[in-house]
Amino acid sequence: MSTLAEQFRQDGFLLIRNFLDKSVVENIYREAREIFAVQIKHVTGRTVDIDDRDAFENAMFEFFQKDFTAFRNTGVTVQHSLSLHQFAVSEKIVNLLKEVGIEQPVVGARPAMQFNSRFLSKDGSKHWKLDAHQDWRTGQGSLDSTVIWFPMVDAGADLGALQVIPRSHTWGLLESSTSGYQGGITAQLNDEDFVQTEFQVGDLLIFSAFLVHQSGNNITNNIRWSVQLRYNNLAEATFIERGYPMAYIYKPEAELVTPNFPTVEQLEAVFASPTPAV
Repeated sequence: MSTLAEQFRQDGFLLIRNFLDKSVVENIYREAREIFAVQIKHVTGRTVDIDDRDAFENAMFEFFQKDFTAFRNTGVTVQHSLSLHQFAVSEKIVNLLKEVGIEQPVVGARPAMQFNSRFLSKDGSKHWKLDAHQDWRTGQGSLDSTVIWFPMVDAGADLGALQVIPRSHTWGLLESSTSGYQGGITAQLNDEDFVQTEFQVGDLLIFSAFLVHQSGNNITNNIRWSVQLRYNNLAEATFIERGYPMAYIYKPEAELVTPNFPTVEQLEAVFASPTPAV
């Protein structure tokens, strides 16, 4: 019987059933919805039950339409949730990476949470449905860079779960329309080569950053909530030789995002001593 590492090297991916503790997944999912719920109430005036999936997601769509800037900023804030980052460096994940051959894992890019739906698309943009691509192009880390992806809701073809081409991780770095996140492979690919993945909550997909994959088509009225984690291997020879390059650049805005903020009075209010209880 082949080991996980052997299967991973051969196929370029593993879909591991019931790997994740469902309560851990729910905790990440819940924190994200709680963050959105605060801004939904602020922007729309609606207090929505985060456990009512259809009602909550309809409120997400309304929030998106009413204040795109606040929606985008909230989406970025969700990427920094504590539960997501704690999970990304948890012992369970680190051990899995080592089991498939990543000798000395290091985070390749900050954890990402995605919420994909055609109703969260501005001006016809297809950012919610990515064309065939290889993740290595945007990370450019170790040659054995590895990606972990899982949905936080049950996801099959109708919700747009990922489609992968087995063993395509050995094809080399294919030409792409851009090195950016939305860049698609320009080489001719056969639709029949893609394999549709199917997930229950708790299932996890781990794959080579060179594996050719694409988003499925979410034809439902619901959001495909998912998590993507990226890792490099500090022990990989070419990564060492290239001086541990980092293609992701995070930098602050040059100007204040909220002009004339904060005032002295606002700071005084925040740091004022609490009124003693009687």
